[in-house]
Amino acid sequence: MRSGLRSRRASRHAPLPFEAYGISSRRRLGVGRPKRLLGRERQHLSGRRALVIGSGGGIGAALVERLVASGRFDRIYAGNRRPHSSRHPSVTRLTIDILDDDTLAEAGRQIAPDGALDLLIVATGLLHRGPDIRPEKSLKQLDASTMSEVFAVNSIGPALAAKHFLPLLARRQRAVAIFLSARVGSIADNRLGGWHSYRASKAALNALVRCFAIEFGRSNPDAIVAALHPGTVDTPLSEPFQARLAGSSLSSADLSASRILTVADQLSPTDSGGFFGWDGRPIPY
Repeated sequence: MRSGLRSRRASRHAPLPFEAYGISSRRRLGVGRPKRLLGRERQHLSGRRALVIGSGGGIGAALVERLVASGRFDRIYAGNRRPHSSRHPSVTRLTIDILDDDTLAEAGRQIAPDGALDLLIVATGLLHRGPDIRPEKSLKQLDASTMSEVFAVNSIGPALAAKHFLPLLARRQRAVAIFLSARVGSIADNRLGGWHSYRASKAALNALVRCFAIEFGRSNPDAIVAALHPGTVDTPLSEPFQARLAGSSLSSADLSASRILTVADQLSPTDSGGFFGWDGRPIPY
């Protein structure tokens, strides 16, 4: 694993300019369903294709909009339990529940005839929900049902998504799969404790991503499968905890999406299996 993306010299996978995702150089880092062809009339689509799972969330929705604005993808699949709001003709809305094999399989069947995916981003996660699911502050607050649900969304769901969609990535060229993780999932970086279920579920996701990278790399040495910490983003997931943050520590969903896509462009096959921050710096497992 290389020491950091910023120190990397130009390579054949050199990053695109920030403007590729509609980001002004002064801000550097810092749908309608189209008519479908049925049966034999459906044609193989040319050009690049991306799939965002969790497109109904703050970061996921922003990722879809950034991909649309970039103009680099002929087809962008927006997967979520509820339809994505974009009406752009390049966006295909898919019903995906990451804990439902049937919806995952059906989405895969809809995507496959169009051709291989060039980019997969799994942007799902659960930290809290209502009064029942909250980050634990002590061992006394551990609850089996809460832990099961947090692990289901943060670890098992992304694993099932990988099962169905990693095989759809391009096989003989560069292809990228990004799974949104969290810095608190780093075992080596854990200095405060607490948040037991969330930390452990994200650590499990990181371990799974490493496994996926090894397995998929056997069939496509140019593939990149990585975990990425998007930073603290102004979305409902972080809202209860924003009061204690400095203003500069909180990013908009739009800025977070632009950073994620920039890092995805900068990663090389030697980075596959790694865990990175929003700025491209490696995070220890």
